[in-house]
Amino acid sequence: MKIGRIDVYQSAVPLKKAFKTALRTVTMAESVVVKVTTDAGLIGWGEAPPTHVITGDSLASIRYAVKAVIEPAILGMSLLERDVLFEKLQQCLIGNASAKAAVDMALHDCIAQHAGLPLYQFLGGVRDTLETDYTVSVNSPEEMASDAAGYVKTGFRTLKIKVGKNDIETDMKRLQAVREAVGPTITLRLDANQGWDAKTAVRAISRMEDLGLDIELVEQPVAAADLKGMQYVTANVHTPIMADESLFSPQDARNLLEMRAADLLNIKLMKAGGIQPALDIARIAKIYGVECMVGCMIESRIGISAAAHLAASQHHITRVDFDAPLMLQEDIVTGGVRYEGCRLLLNASPGLGILAVDALGEAVI
Repeated sequence: MKIGRIDVYQSAVPLKKAFKTALRTVTMAESVVVKVTTDAGLIGWGEAPPTHVITGDSLASIRYAVKAVIEPAILGMSLLERDVLFEKLQQCLIGNASAKAAVDMALHDCIAQHAGLPLYQFLGGVRDTLETDYTVSVNSPEEMASDAAGYVKTGFRTLKIKVGKNDIETDMKRLQAVREAVGPTITLRLDANQGWDAKTAVRAISRMEDLGLDIELVEQPVAAADLKGMQYVTANVHTPIMADESLFSPQDARNLLEMRAADLLNIKLMKAGGIQPALDIARIAKIYGVECMVGCMIESRIGISAAAHLAASQHHITRVDFDAPLMLQEDIVTGGVRYEGCRLLLNASPGLGILAVDALGEAVI
């Protein structure tokens, strides 16, 4: 079974509500959609949203990387020689993690279809159901409390609260307002998106602990490159610290864990370059006895289906952040993972289970 063709499309779907973090504000979910067709007629799907402030990838750079570099490099290769194929995909150009991830997803979709298994079973087969959190964007304390209460009312039991955009006094007000609105039984996790320096992070997290806000974890409190700062924060607070933007590659995972610069790791396919390197990260974390989350960018159910199958295949991936498709005004995917409130149900059909992707227009040449 060989790669016969790679087609690239572009998608844009409005969000129901602006998504705001310490790094950016998003109102439209834009992505490059990749379709791999094998010489046996199997079709695999992948997706790559541009996230300029995190991965550095744009719509144009993703399209070019796939069509001008990756496709010529791997066209005609056998999908059954997986080690050679995925090494070629990763080595044919430097960086461009999102473009690699989209192609990697589609290849895994085809390979699992050929094996006659849902992808999560092909990769490890731990579970067929996941529970996601829902993200509360950075806004005024009153608006964040109202949003949080609304998400809880619809059945979400874990919320990710975005902070770090302004001073810590405002962040404390946000957190206190949210905790008061949702009560003591809802799990709250924080994401500062690199919004603090190390000393501010320690001061802010210590305040949360003193106030009894019962925060499960704090994600990426300091700048991605500031591993010493991450190490300082991790060593000086009781609340677990999760690395996100500091973690792209398996080597990053090893560096973070050897420095004890994080208690937890957030794996994202767009940062890792796909399922294959994401599995390498997860295996390194397992060696160190560290649990992982699998998260997402602003993606449709194409990218989320791939990430969910990865998360469902590994025991030590204990948390997921897969709320992005619920933020979109319309769903462009038929098949794939399904949502029942906060639960994701994985498909029993082979591969990612994606049957069709709508409203894509003409393929990009």
